[in-house]
Amino acid sequence: MYGKHPYVRWAIEVIENYVKFNKIIDPDKEKLPKDLFERKAGCFVTLHLTNGSLRGCIGTYEPTKPNLALEIRSNAIAAATQDPRFPPVSIDELDDIVVTVDILGKIEPVSSIKELDPKRYGIIVSKGWRRGLLLPDIEGVDTVEEQIRIAKLKAGILDSDFEIYKFTVERYE
Repeated sequence: MYGKHPYVRWAIEVIENYVKFNKIIDPDKEKLPKDLFERKAGCFVTLHLTNGSLRGCIGTYEPTKPNLALEIRSNAIAAATQDPRFPPVSIDELDDIVVTVDILGKIEPVSSIKELDPKRYGIIVSKGWRRGLLLPDIEGVDTVEEQIRIAKLKAGILDSDFEIYKFTVERYE
């Protein structure tokens, strides 16, 4: 597993301990950046194989834990073991996985798709209890229309009656 930024190194340490030893480790305030314990935010942990293909992605668009260290921990374990599109990551795969951590910014309503840019903004489409989220700057998603189409598909929204929200991310690789 690869990662240079402290947030990514933390996610990798969590995944490795969980996959190898079935152990949920506690964040170490001596080793991790102070802001991980002071911030609350939604985040996504994404796993790609070294060949670039997606291997897992789970996250929260609003904080669900007392701090960002615990939010990353929870989503890192889920991305490695609970993404319904993939089997759990095995010990043999750990050396072939690249991890990114996206920290979500403020979620804002969109009144016109002219406000959107798939390279800069992630989106959430919403109708009733259905929600579909797509992070920004995803390879192969180059237009607003494609971004909305994929988010609607994730949400199971079939018509054109839905709300759109946008957000930025801090991406760490």
